[in-house]
Amino acid sequence: MKAIELRDFGTPHEVCHCIDIDPPPPPGKGEVTIDVLACPINPAEILLLQGKYASKPPLPYRPGIEAVGRITAVGEDVTDLAVGTKVVSFSRQNWQQSLNLSQNEVIAVPDTANTNQIAMLKVNPATAWLMLTEYRKLNQGDWVIQNAANSGVGHSLIQLAKANGWRTVNVVRREALIQPLLDAGATAVLVDGPDLAERCKAITGGDPAPLAIDAVAGTATQRLADCIDDDGTVVNYGMLSGDSCQITPEQVVFRSITLTGFWLAKILGAMPREQQVKLYGELSRQVVNGTIDTPIEATYELDQIASALEHAARGGRSGKVLLVPNGNT
Repeated sequence: MKAIELRDFGTPHEVCHCIDIDPPPPPGKGEVTIDVLACPINPAEILLLQGKYASKPPLPYRPGIEAVGRITAVGEDVTDLAVGTKVVSFSRQNWQQSLNLSQNEVIAVPDTANTNQIAMLKVNPATAWLMLTEYRKLNQGDWVIQNAANSGVGHSLIQLAKANGWRTVNVVRREALIQPLLDAGATAVLVDGPDLAERCKAITGGDPAPLAIDAVAGTATQRLADCIDDDGTVVNYGMLSGDSCQITPEQVVFRSITLTGFWLAKILGAMPREQQVKLYGELSRQVVNGTIDTPIEATYELDQIASALEHAARGGRSGKVLLVPNGNT
C-alpha cells in the first residue's frame, strides 16, 4: 500500500515522498483498522515539513495531523465500534492508505456527514469553537474580530459564531475575499491596514467587542488589540507573518488587554476522553446540518503528493487542499 514519508526537513514538496509499505497486520487487542478516506493539508503540516513547527519528529516520519477513515476490521475487546463505521482519526501519522489505531484514537461520526468536510473536523472547527468559548463569555450580539479570516479556522469561526448569535469582523489581505466571506455568513469583512481600528469601530458602533483571534502575529496582533474593548482578550494561534506577536505597553498597562496563546494539541492532550467525544459529536452534527462547510479547492491522491504540497503552500487559494489516499469516494 501507499504512504507518505518525510525524509528531511525543507521545502515540503521536495522532502516528502510516496512510498510502498506493507499493509497493517490484523488489529490487536483494543485496536481497529481503518482505510483512510481523506486528510487535509494544514498550515501546521507545512511548518512541520519545513522543520519550523513547535516540535520536530524523528526522521523518517509519516505525516498527517488529521483524517477521516472507515473501519475495516476490529480487534478483541473493541465493543463500541464496528466494521463500516466512519471515524475521525486522532493519530498524527495519517497520510497512508490504511493503519491500525487504538480504539481511543478514533471517534465515530455520522455516516451521513460529508467525508471531505469531516476530514477537517479535528483541527479547524475545534480550534474555532474552543477559541470562541474558552477565553471570554460571549453574549448574544457581541463582536468577535479575527484576521486570516479566509482560512479554514476563519471559515469555521464565522459559521459557528453566526449560529450562536455572535457577530464577526473579519480581516483579510485582499478585496477579492470580501464577498465570499460575506456569502459564508460574515457580519463584516475588512482589508487589513494601518487604520483598521477606526474602520472596525465604525462597524461595531461601540457595541462590545471583547475577543480578537490572531493567526498572523507581528504587528497584526497590535492592530487587533486596538480593535477590541478595554479588558479584552487577544488569542493568538498562528504566525503567518513569521514574526513574534507585538503588543504595546499602553494596550497592556492602561487598557488591560490580555494576550494569550492557543495550541490545540496541548488542549486535546489534557482533555478527558468523554469531553473529546462530546466536543466532536457536537461539531460533527454541525457538519451534517450544514453549519460548518469549509471550501475545498482540490483533492490529490498520495502519488501526487508533490503537486498537492505545492498547491497547499500557494498563496491566494480559495479553499483547502486534501489528500484522498484511497481515491475520491
